[in-house]
Amino acid sequence: MPKRILQGIVVSDVQDKTVVVRVERRVMHPIYKKFITRSKKYAAHDEENKFHTGDSVQIEECRPISKRKSWMVLGEATGVAPGLARRRARAAEPDGGEAAAEAEGEAEVAAVEAGAAL
Repeated sequence: MPKRILQGIVVSDVQDKTVVVRVERRVMHPIYKKFITRSKKYAAHDEENKFHTGDSVQIEECRPISKRKSWMVLGEATGVAPGLARRRARAAEPDGGEAAAEAEGEAEVAAVEAGAAL
């Protein structure tokens, strides 16, 4: 399963090696059909204490590092939506990214067969 990538703004950098990132999303109200902005805060691991309040960053899901921290800062946010750059790079490959996807599928099948052999 692919790791989720979110984009947000650092709202706190007080803790050591941790930043709090606010991620906003727009949802439609079920009755009034107007768009509402909802936000959620995530604690993300920042190894070098590189990012500060107000910075726009991308965070990626990772293994749990502590009780509340299971996200890692990838880096500075680009103008492109998260995950879109990866899809564009795969589509730009000469075969449309089919070889990469096929290789991943073959690796998963081999891993399952190896597990069954044990």
